[in-house]
Amino acid sequence: MSEQVIFNLDDLFISVGIDVGAGFSWMSIALPNQQFIGKPYKIMHNSMDSLSATVSKIKEAEELYSLESHIFLESTGIYHYPLFCCLRDKGFNVSVFNPIITKNSTNMNIRKVHNDRFDSKKAALVGLKPGLKVSLIPSDLALNCRNLCREYYDLMDNRSTYVNKLQGELRMAFPQYLGIFSKVTVNTSLTLLETYTSPSAFLEADKQEMVDTIKSTARFGLTYALDKYNAIIQAADEAMQFGYIIDSNIKRIRLYISFIRRYDEKIKNILDALHELADDNEDTDFVKQIHLIETFKGAGFLSAVSLMGEIGDFSAFSKPKRLFAYFGLNPAVKQSGKFEGTRIQMSKRGSAIARRVIHTLALQRHQYIPYRGSKKPGTA
Repeated sequence: MSEQVIFNLDDLFISVGIDVGAGFSWMSIALPNQQFIGKPYKIMHNSMDSLSATVSKIKEAEELYSLESHIFLESTGIYHYPLFCCLRDKGFNVSVFNPIITKNSTNMNIRKVHNDRFDSKKAALVGLKPGLKVSLIPSDLALNCRNLCREYYDLMDNRSTYVNKLQGELRMAFPQYLGIFSKVTVNTSLTLLETYTSPSAFLEADKQEMVDTIKSTARFGLTYALDKYNAIIQAADEAMQFGYIIDSNIKRIRLYISFIRRYDEKIKNILDALHELADDNEDTDFVKQIHLIETFKGAGFLSAVSLMGEIGDFSAFSKPKRLFAYFGLNPAVKQSGKFEGTRIQMSKRGSAIARRVIHTLALQRHQYIPYRGSKKPGTA
């Protein structure tokens, strides 16, 4: 049984629910009395005829029942944006809501049914409920920052995968090399590994040539270059006694380095694009709030723009706890009757990127807070 919804006469409207997919969507139209008009209609995103027919069906329903239509789309990552903009530009009242609302709504059928047609009907009925909380569509600036930041973190995660693979190959072929540089992925280290790769190649290399390579890439002077050269030669000597390398190791080390360099190039391009966006929109409240977040200890430009990209607009959150819940930091409560769960964990329903940034800021903030006790933590 579905819930009965009571409206004032002035509040009556036709609810259009759309279940959005990647290549097509399903649309259902419901009257204020929860009766459906016709059958669900399939909207093909790559067909202008299908999109035109969608607009015609909605307008026909408006004229037939002399009611305005309200269109409700489930938020589905990025796929709902083209359809949302298309219908909005046609003059319709379009809203987006969290799919969790549809999932938690009362099932209108005793049978266990889950398909796109049925979900579009549920979306239409959810739209009829008074007080439905809809999402604010972010500005183009916020959306640009959000997309670029998410791509940045995705590239960084992929880069980390190849860094781990590179370290794994070196632990087999040249384990002593890993302790020479602060990071195996610094430019000097990668340049040397690209050029020589194996311990035997390092031992056979010309000393002056290797020192010049270290000096030109690290730019710390001749003394630093000589110290690193001696450390590498000693490590190569030890690797000849403890280490095992074959041709496939050399090929994979060079392959992983090429991937890492490619990721570094793309990551730099994204950071440059983010700075350009901020510079071109200095007068907007969005960028001013980015600079405000940068004033927090431990927060840099990337952390600030990532948070603002995920938030979009602070006006969407009337209370701090709602922003807290949007980040997924609120506790997941488990209680039924006399039972109350004691293992409280974060709900993690919100933005994973925002939680990632906040966790990093918390770690940075912890470093700035001096210990005020009589003894340091961990001491007897």
